[in-house]
Amino acid sequence: MRKLEIWVLLPILLGGFLVRLYGFNNPIADWHSWRQSDTSAVSRNFIKYGFDVLHPRFDDLSKNVSNLDNASGYRFVEFPLYNIAQAGFFKIFDYFTIEQWGRLISIFSSLLATLFLYLIVKNHSDAIIGLLAAFFYTFLPFNIYYGRTILPDPAMAASIMGGVYFFDKWLEKSKVNPTTCSGQKSIQRLAQDKSQKYFIFSIVFTALALLLKPFALFFTLPMIILAFKKFGFGFLKQWQMWVFLTLSILPLILWRIWMQQYPEGIPQSLWIFNANNIRFKGSFFYWIFADRIGRLILGYWGIGLFVLGLVRKNGIKGGLFFFSFLLSTLLYLFVVAAGNVQHDYYQILITPSIAIFLALGVYYLLKEGETYFQKATNCLLIVVSIVFMFMFGWYYIRDYYNINHPEIVEAGRAVDARVEKDAKIIVPYNGDTTLLYYTNRQGWPVFDRQIEEFIKAGATHLVFANPSKDELNFTNDYKVILKTDKYIIYDLKNLPQ
Repeated sequence: MRKLEIWVLLPILLGGFLVRLYGFNNPIADWHSWRQSDTSAVSRNFIKYGFDVLHPRFDDLSKNVSNLDNASGYRFVEFPLYNIAQAGFFKIFDYFTIEQWGRLISIFSSLLATLFLYLIVKNHSDAIIGLLAAFFYTFLPFNIYYGRTILPDPAMAASIMGGVYFFDKWLEKSKVNPTTCSGQKSIQRLAQDKSQKYFIFSIVFTALALLLKPFALFFTLPMIILAFKKFGFGFLKQWQMWVFLTLSILPLILWRIWMQQYPEGIPQSLWIFNANNIRFKGSFFYWIFADRIGRLILGYWGIGLFVLGLVRKNGIKGGLFFFSFLLSTLLYLFVVAAGNVQHDYYQILITPSIAIFLALGVYYLLKEGETYFQKATNCLLIVVSIVFMFMFGWYYIRDYYNINHPEIVEAGRAVDARVEKDAKIIVPYNGDTTLLYYTNRQGWPVFDRQIEEFIKAGATHLVFANPSKDELNFTNDYKVILKTDKYIIYDLKNLPQ
């Protein structure tokens, strides 16, 4: 890497770090707080109950997630790599809260993804395009917000980008070729090959990505394209490809097999593919391509640059390879259709692809134009488009940082201060677990049974945030521990005096 490239890349990374510190000390009560709370609860419970990574637990004991009683609070989704890191750093270093450690892990994951994206794009085109891709990936307001959330998705995106990068480096540096022999001699040759470290790193990063979230599987397509470019269809005969496939996906398969022993902790997930037959309906195209990509990510003004990146004239290297990212994106959006419509954080995975084609669009404009006036006009168009893209992107993203219901944090902390540590709490909040998270107790975020059944299951307290008139009627049956205009806490073990 040349010194000039380093001096450009470093400010991008530093700037990316600084902008992601916005709202760093905020409670987890912003956009998608329920998912962040569930993630952080697993990490916090590692601290409380021990690092039993094969039995991750969160705070929700309801049937709301799996339609089964979950008395132990099992949480079997992604393998808890993110939670191990979050809880581990919190336990090792006597600084920052566990929530802040979660944000730091996501921030550094985003910066690592930026670095990998730069290296990948540079290797297949030009350093300028690589730096442009890194710039867009780092400073898209959508990515800034989600690049500091307590979710495994930023780490997953960084890992799969690392997998692609090291796989690419292995193919570039290795002595493997279509005529390589198989068997013991091939293994010995690989052992003598200095590129083997890239092969190992590619397996590790890809396996980590799949464990963090299996959606990363869609973005192994660029690896297939790279293997095809080197070997042709003969890549299917290369034993290294089968070793890579086996070792990358085996940890995920083992984890999924292990999970089946605890169905009560496995969320219902088939809906994410095509709930309500949403795929290819007009509403699907509107929500994904117009609202999420066009408005939220590209801020309208980035659409032109993105389209130019798609339809640019020949002359930029890496065409097929870059389009494999686009195809991966489309496959992911079309297959996981309902999930992408329901949750905008699902689009974290597609932002590297968007950044690549924004960079290609800008580079195309920079190279076009024969006269000074044409070049100046193109530069002005680039600057205006980028400025407005970031402005409008921020306009739509800024509310994501808002703490719209601080009363749920206040109510949860009041419970944590006044209620015994082993209490189990009913905190009906439409299934949202944010209030439950701030009680620092396990319990139920939804009324999924009669109050008597809750008590039989071990419930000791009932909490309402912004209580309604009907919810205040519980004062006739249970003792009030604390009542304010924002929340009320009942003791289910005692009758009112």
